[in-house]
Amino acid sequence: MVQNIERLSQTSPFPESAPTANPVFYRTYSRRGEKAEGRRETWQEVCDRTIRGITKLGNLSPAEAELLSRMQHEMKSLPSGRWLWVGGTEWAARQENFSGAYNCTSTNVIDWRAFGLMMDLAMMGCGTGAVLEPRYINQLPAIRNRLNVTLEGEIGAAPIAQRSETTDVQVDGNTVRITVGDSRQGWVSSYQTLLELSTAPRFTGDVTVIVDLSNVRPAGERLKGFGGVANPIKLPGLYERCANLLNQALGRQLTSVEACLLIDEAAACVVAGNIRRSAGMRQGASEDAAFAAAKDNLWQQDENGNWRIDPQRDALRMANHTRVFHRKPTLAETTEAVRKQFYSGEGAIQWAGEAIARANCDLLSTPELKTAFLAAYQNGEGEAFLRSLQPEMDEQELHHRLGRYGLNPCGEIIGADFHCNLAEIHLNQLDPHNFREQEEAFTAGALSVAALLNHRFVEPRYRYSRELDPIVGVSFTGLFDFFVNAFGVEWLRWWAEGRPNTMKGLEFREKERQYLTFWKEVVHRVVWDYCDRHGLKRPNRCTTVQPAGTKSLLTNASPGWHPPKAQRFIRRITFRKNDAVALACMDYGYNIVPSQSDKDENGHLLNDPFDPRCTEWLVEIPVEVPWANLPGADEIEIEKFSALAQFDFYMQVQKYYTAHNTSATIELNEDEIEPLARAIYEAIAHDEGYMSAALLARFNAPFPRLPFEKINRETFVELQRGVRERQKTSDFYAALARYDSGELIEAGPAGCDSDKCMMPEQTQ
Repeated sequence: MVQNIERLSQTSPFPESAPTANPVFYRTYSRRGEKAEGRRETWQEVCDRTIRGITKLGNLSPAEAELLSRMQHEMKSLPSGRWLWVGGTEWAARQENFSGAYNCTSTNVIDWRAFGLMMDLAMMGCGTGAVLEPRYINQLPAIRNRLNVTLEGEIGAAPIAQRSETTDVQVDGNTVRITVGDSRQGWVSSYQTLLELSTAPRFTGDVTVIVDLSNVRPAGERLKGFGGVANPIKLPGLYERCANLLNQALGRQLTSVEACLLIDEAAACVVAGNIRRSAGMRQGASEDAAFAAAKDNLWQQDENGNWRIDPQRDALRMANHTRVFHRKPTLAETTEAVRKQFYSGEGAIQWAGEAIARANCDLLSTPELKTAFLAAYQNGEGEAFLRSLQPEMDEQELHHRLGRYGLNPCGEIIGADFHCNLAEIHLNQLDPHNFREQEEAFTAGALSVAALLNHRFVEPRYRYSRELDPIVGVSFTGLFDFFVNAFGVEWLRWWAEGRPNTMKGLEFREKERQYLTFWKEVVHRVVWDYCDRHGLKRPNRCTTVQPAGTKSLLTNASPGWHPPKAQRFIRRITFRKNDAVALACMDYGYNIVPSQSDKDENGHLLNDPFDPRCTEWLVEIPVEVPWANLPGADEIEIEKFSALAQFDFYMQVQKYYTAHNTSATIELNEDEIEPLARAIYEAIAHDEGYMSAALLARFNAPFPRLPFEKINRETFVELQRGVRERQKTSDFYAALARYDSGELIEAGPAGCDSDKCMMPEQTQ
């Protein structure tokens, strides 16, 4: 047995085996300190701030607060990425900002307010899910007014003292003047107002819309209340692009794709402004052919081999698209979906029946009841089945229960009009034979998510959903590492064989189940006990597995349930050119190269990071998984694990740990399309718990400067030697303090914390 309990270094609070921790922490989670102007928080200060905030919000006992503090300092249990960023701040304590503490949200698109809410959420850093099936978007009014937008007033033209934070709207006949307010709410209000004008019955003809941007602060000025700097680079074009989309639908209701574009244009505006990194999920009906093809051929290649993106659909890159099936898909449909994902990365399907069954497990409390419900739902009788279980249920609750298949951007949370808080257990930091330690870590995670159930949202739809269906999500990362530590290299060999049902394989499978079941039981017991003691309604589902991208880098955990990319690899992390953290990385000995987007006039990648043409940097960090040097571990080619082996392990987690959904990206080769499709089809057909997973074609072609590049042991040793030779200091924080000056674009973590989601855009 190999214990992976890492010793903390003298100059860093992070495990020595996590070389990516310092760059990622100071780039993503460290705010400007409140005690020293211009200085970023240390890990100790982030822990103090976030524990203080969660203790106050959750009214935790001293013993509970001590446990959370100890588990967080030891990096065994961490709160959500959003809470690491905003927890304990004055901003997060204000009711209008409660949403900013959540990675995961979903909204049913039934009115113009839903669009405004999602822009507001994106500006606070939340991941936004949007359900766009006809049952929802058909509630939107038909477009009746043509909008002619004129921009007036340069950004920042108004004197600072005269700028208004509130958007002002004045109507004179068929002319409307929108003076955009200099605030988050101001931007959102102006966007939502424009959409509402397209259907307002008061107008008698085309509507002239004058958008005055003079109150909006220019790029580079500090933002109020949340830190960071303004950059309204895409804001002026937002109104014109949205008006063009609305005008194309004159005389009818919006299609699902048009609704997508309206949401994503706002998200693109937010991302371009460096205010928050955004992530989205858009769910459309399985029979909606236009939705299914919305991102087909988004990238196009000209006769010279140069790639360009369709400018009319560029904003669709802001979100993942999933097709919702309210009946079990056929084998042919499943195979088509797997094939489409292999070739395009799009086309994921969701079996709504499983989502709704899991989200109603308080009523479907036995396996027999769940199976009977799924059969009824398949036959279009799901509503009657739920009604029979609780005849006194009102219509609003019944519709909410049947609508609990909304997904957050990476698909690990299910619900309707929800906010869900996440915590993450770093299993790679735990001893597989110390069950007390495991119980403490999952207890801390459960308490940290339960505390946010005290939030009472301003928006009625979110408040109703929280009161009726409170949900939390305790996730984990480093599961693969944990099981290597528990079972040794023999477990890796079983994976390489495809996880067959041999006697040893059945033994491994049973031990996996025991761990997963134990952790799930701890989480639900602790959350329910907390809710009972604090007079809160119990969530009926409390466990999930998120993609676990960025936070996993703090301890060098294999993300979520997934295997690592390899035993050893180069990890490349993106920064702005001359970013203080990147400069500190350079002093620490890490290599820096220009990003893939920086090329010379002949299209060749730049090599000098200080070339004037260079705009983005990649910090190259050699990484080795902590168990890489186990005897025999090097013989296992992790990157060749079959799609069916990955699927089998994923389903273990889905069956025995996860109450929501398990976020998954299963990598496959072309010859695995049909076998994997059959496995998915059968899992749905036999009610085994499958709901939705992302699929990704294995990328075996050589391509420069990818986020991950596999290397062998010799190369790793050589790169490590180079780091030591270049290193000017072993104290990363001291190096950072040398470069930290006035400007820090404080954006916080992305709404979707996933390497899988962000990898195509090279933003990790």
